[in-house]
Amino acid sequence: MAATLNSDDISPSIARILNEKHRPEHLEALKAFTSALRDQEYRDVVGREAFSTLLKVLSRLSDELQAANGFDQDLKAVSLQLQLAAECFRALRNACVQSAHNQNILRELGFVDISIHILRFLHANSKSGDGIFESLRCGIQFLGNLSVGNQMCKDDIWRLTFPALLVQLLNVADEKTVSYASMVLHTCLDENKVEEVAELQNIQLVLRVMELCRTQPELDWTVLIATQHFLKSSALVENMYSAMSPCERLTLLELISAQLSGGESLDNGIPPGVARFLASSFQKCCGSVLSLATGSASSDEVLQEALTVISLLDVLCEMTSHQGQFIFLQDHPDLLVTTIELLKQVHTIGKSSKNIFSSAQNFDALVDVETDLSSQSPVVSFKAHLIRLVANLCYTHYNNQNKVRELEGIPLILDNCRMDSNNPFISQWSILAIRNLFDHNPKNQELLASLERRGDADYSALKDLGFRIEERDGSLLLRPTHKDV
Repeated sequence: MAATLNSDDISPSIARILNEKHRPEHLEALKAFTSALRDQEYRDVVGREAFSTLLKVLSRLSDELQAANGFDQDLKAVSLQLQLAAECFRALRNACVQSAHNQNILRELGFVDISIHILRFLHANSKSGDGIFESLRCGIQFLGNLSVGNQMCKDDIWRLTFPALLVQLLNVADEKTVSYASMVLHTCLDENKVEEVAELQNIQLVLRVMELCRTQPELDWTVLIATQHFLKSSALVENMYSAMSPCERLTLLELISAQLSGGESLDNGIPPGVARFLASSFQKCCGSVLSLATGSASSDEVLQEALTVISLLDVLCEMTSHQGQFIFLQDHPDLLVTTIELLKQVHTIGKSSKNIFSSAQNFDALVDVETDLSSQSPVVSFKAHLIRLVANLCYTHYNNQNKVRELEGIPLILDNCRMDSNNPFISQWSILAIRNLFDHNPKNQELLASLERRGDADYSALKDLGFRIEERDGSLLLRPTHKDV
């Protein structure tokens, strides 16, 4: 406890470690210092001399560890040094808690340099055994606490660890080490540093963080790094997306989708450039989804490419639902045209033969809560989401309403105003699309009224819009539905 130690006599207690052969008593002295530093009052009064002495101890331990012979084969010879180093880091970690004063002293004395020097050495020997990890973890924790709320410390740590050491620490075969390294990365990052990360030569750090998001989703720090920093940079998103495999892209798109749907704020931190890039990416690769119907998706990579298209569509649907933030996507070059053309292809393929895009009436599976989601078709709801995107792009947008008519998209959407167990809610999305297409657009209303009745079009669904189809003199007329009085 703090009451048993005085800040004036702790330095001599630790100084003995410098002049004597290492003994267990030295470790106990360091542990007492660590324990005392848990107390705020003690942290506020501990003298600079105590930290200066601790720096000398840590420097000696660094020299001894690197001078040890046979280190790769036998950790027993340096076991006590490793424990002493770990305890030094614990003491330093405690000293930084809610103490900018101590953070600045430690930085001025040179603890950042010596600590990172030791961490490099420990990482280089991390395959030697578990005995290394305790010191490695404590050293990284110290850097994390040193950087909290202290810009100068953040900048020093960043300068000495980015990108090589951070990449190395994130690849250590120890979950706690990876977690603590992620914490340091998250703490040091800011808008300017993200610009550095976005450069192509640093892409390995980005890819490792994203891989951890995929393989260790319970690791909160990497998810925070991605959502609070990476996704806010258009350049970084473009570079990482281009360098990723289709499987890795799915993780990125899942994070973007979660960011879009999470919380009530319309400002989700995703810049317009990211939205434009994803729209263009969808346009470039959307045709790969058709391979799912032909059976040409024989390889896992081809399947992942098709799944990427599906995820891109989901993200675009979510983005265009946020009319205020991403309304500019309504004018994204040829996005609407691409969507209509893909809808035509999917619809035609589904009707030409029995395949993955064909309509179905198997509604029992939809209500079976025990259904294994992994057994569902990868294109479930794909056609419905294409129609949803059309609806969003046409909302109060006169030119897009006309474009759909010119592309013969209105009969296509009408043909989907029916229940389809492979596309839950497709009739509702179709109704929404028709409503948006007819809103203040007489030409589109006239088109519907002039259509010949088709047996495969469920016009009764339009009743939900407040319209009815009335036949007169061999023609179809669009009439408002009169409410019964």
